Amino acid sequence: MEIKSKEDYLADQRVVLTLDAGGTNLVFCAMKGTLEIIEPLTLPSVPDNLELILAAIRDGFRKVRKRVGDDVYAISFAFPGPADYRQGIIRDLPNLPAFRGGVALGPFLEHEFGLPVYINNDANLYALGEYLFGFLPRVNETIREHGGAKQYRNLVGITLGSGFGCGLVINGHLNLGDNSNGGELWLMRNHLIPELCVDASVGREKVRRFYAEYSGAELGSVPESEGVYRIAKGEREGNREAALRAFTTIGEIVGEALANASVLVDGLIVIAGGLSGAHEFIMPAVMEQLNGTISHLDGVLFPRIAQKAFYLDLEKDLQEFLRGDQRSISVPFTDIKVHYDAMPRIGVGISRLGASRAIALGAYAFALSET
Repeated sequence: MEIKSKEDYLADQRVVLTLDAGGTNLVFCAMKGTLEIIEPLTLPSVPDNLELILAAIRDGFRKVRKRVGDDVYAISFAFPGPADYRQGIIRDLPNLPAFRGGVALGPFLEHEFGLPVYINNDANLYALGEYLFGFLPRVNETIREHGGAKQYRNLVGITLGSGFGCGLVINGHLNLGDNSNGGELWLMRNHLIPELCVDASVGREKVRRFYAEYSGAELGSVPESEGVYRIAKGEREGNREAALRAFTTIGEIVGEALANASVLVDGLIVIAGGLSGAHEFIMPAVMEQLNGTISHLDGVLFPRIAQKAFYLDLEKDLQEFLRGDQRSISVPFTDIKVHYDAMPRIGVGISRLGASRAIALGAYAFALSET
């Protein structure tokens, strides 16, 4: 795909039909010029019956197409994996068991509507939305406003919701991988519980489990993650120390995973999803991991990652990130001096678009970028 400029997408008048597919609801909409042009249509999902869920998806797209007219360019939407997104084939989904065994959803919709159909992973589309319309352009614009020349072209997009999702945009290209498996950061080893993957310890339900473990409470008596968050803030009765420790543990696990990603993708990191609302309790541990150390055989310590990481939602970090380490150095055996920024650095921040909006924008841009 060829990513265009933000202005190109804003000016594009082609209509793209979208879908937010889940195990409970199917939410359909239509976008033009990056804006929703109709009220979203919500239909119930039928996760365990293939014939019924395909009929619901078909009927939903028929209804939104009727609302906007026949001048529709494409269908583009996020769908859970595993899948072969390039071919539009959905494989074994835990929350949509009707698709087990492999279902050619993309070709089915192309046959039904005579339109190009683009399906992708929600975290991939989230990262693309943030790359084009959210975190990355906002950071680059802030740098320019402060007289800086450095501009970022790489982004790691993370969602913290029911689990741990990741999408990568590298040098202006969405990294799908050769098997539609690019950016599967959730499968990295959990450094606190090595027999588990990262996803096993990150998400709303995991907050409850850690709180139960640290407080000694029965899991059934533990409130939802929002309740544990309120305990951590001191707004609800409970074991505040256990609540704080639960969020810190998740932050440490996420931070180590992001450190692994940062040694491969040298760029910005943006975080969204329901759990990101507890960022004040999660992010200190994330940043401590990113800016920690690692040792070699001889015991010599190195920075955990080659860059210095800054949490851009903190004013102090933002200002140091913008300043960098500006120097003027001489070219050997000449009177010429060149400017040099001696601080390799990345910025980490919380999404302002939010996961749902970024995913919708990513789906829209992905379809228009495939031409």
